[in-house]
Amino acid sequence: MKNYTYISLFLLSLGFISCDVNNELDEIQPEPVAEVALNTNGLDFSSYVSVGASFTAGFTDNALFIAAQENSFPNILANKFGTSFAQPLMNDNIGGLLFAGNVIQGPRLFFNGAAPAGLPASPTTEVTTPVSGSMNNYGIPGAKSFHLVTPGYGSLQGVPLGLANPYFARMASSPSATVLGDVMAQSPTFFTLSEVGGNDVLGYALSGGVGVDQTDNLDPSTYGGADITSPIVFGQVFTTMVSTLTSGGAKGVVATVPYITNLAHFTTVPHNPIPLDGAKAAALNSAYTPYNLGIQQAFGALVQLQLMSQEDAAAEIAKRTISFAAGQNAVVIIDEDLTNLEAINPAFTGLKQFRQATAEDLFVLPSSSFIGTLADPNNPLSVRGVGVALEDKWVITPEEQLAIKTATDAYNKIIEATAASNPNVALVDLKSVLEEASTGIMFDDYMLNTSLVTGGLISLDGVHLTARGYALMANEIMAAMDADFGTNFTSATGGLAVAGDYPTNYSPTLR
Repeated sequence: MKNYTYISLFLLSLGFISCDVNNELDEIQPEPVAEVALNTNGLDFSSYVSVGASFTAGFTDNALFIAAQENSFPNILANKFGTSFAQPLMNDNIGGLLFAGNVIQGPRLFFNGAAPAGLPASPTTEVTTPVSGSMNNYGIPGAKSFHLVTPGYGSLQGVPLGLANPYFARMASSPSATVLGDVMAQSPTFFTLSEVGGNDVLGYALSGGVGVDQTDNLDPSTYGGADITSPIVFGQVFTTMVSTLTSGGAKGVVATVPYITNLAHFTTVPHNPIPLDGAKAAALNSAYTPYNLGIQQAFGALVQLQLMSQEDAAAEIAKRTISFAAGQNAVVIIDEDLTNLEAINPAFTGLKQFRQATAEDLFVLPSSSFIGTLADPNNPLSVRGVGVALEDKWVITPEEQLAIKTATDAYNKIIEATAASNPNVALVDLKSVLEEASTGIMFDDYMLNTSLVTGGLISLDGVHLTARGYALMANEIMAAMDADFGTNFTSATGGLAVAGDYPTNYSPTLR
């Protein structure tokens, strides 16, 4: 007991002693972060003008509207540059356009909890009501490279005829004005020239490749809306624009063209979205038996007539044979790059250019609401993509993808060479940025990718960026400026856009 008594007295004494001790520790202060002043290294931002297409305009969720314009990458840049920046703002946050009271562009998309849907509202922005005052943002949604130097592209009279652009018509200085001419009227001291060349292949891709690859056609006035622009035409336009923009001593940034087929509009719909049970698969196989036998006989005849080798015939027979099984099935498509048997011999009439899709095929986003519907409500086997082959406009085949890639590569060589030869021009490689984003790219604390709805980078139309995506684009441009012009946006305090300040979607209540 004596030992316990000593211990108790010792502990008690400690208790008394502890009452006289201040146990509160001084709060540890964080290390002060040194402020880094912005160094623009002599760049003159007093008249910053942005030139381009829909990305430059801030087009988002399939529309242009005020909030998206305020979050456009040029407006973000102007805020970082500390300069005023006038934009041809829309009337509201609904989006869409009217021409003489008629809707010519629908409202923006919103996420309804299941899928992108059109905002249930009516556009109020009237094209025939001009935007007053000088502008700094010449982002013209839909503009191809040659449109930027084409007189009359902003003519109101040309809009209903498809000869002019309604967005430029709102702000053009005259019916005969060119975009480049109006830009130069602002006496730019600094410029961005971005996504020029994107629309030169985008129309072809959006149409599923139904347009024409105009590689050897140097007259763009003869092009269709879904055609691919000749790289020679592109080169003439792009080099002219850069030399004109820098002619007064202005400096600027140009951007490479991404592979647009990496965008969600072309990667979301799978090639095999058709679920079948055994009975339905067997019924469809029975329906396609005459077609499969006809293909075998036709190519056998071509081999016998020495019009095709045995190997080529076997390869095309394998590609064109239609077969279904229980589970997920590939859709049936029309592939115009297959041998046209009907053109070879009238006896082959009915043997269309059918095949089943593979993972190498890309489907445009609107096909998601078309595949699986009935062509004939009274025929359960007339399922589009199964019993009825999908038209070319719904799918971009590997051959069509190659045409897009070839043109894009040619455009980028011109862009890179032009930037390399002009000390007043910096280059930002948006193509590499988008390629990285295909698997994931970090932006502050956010991992962005190109998935529809959930990726955070691509807006609900599957083509254009979210506000956060445009902020990332602005930062990439400023990083290119640091590298080529000696500025320090990437290290200056508050020099870059912060990801969390920019949304990835807009509420449907925003009007």
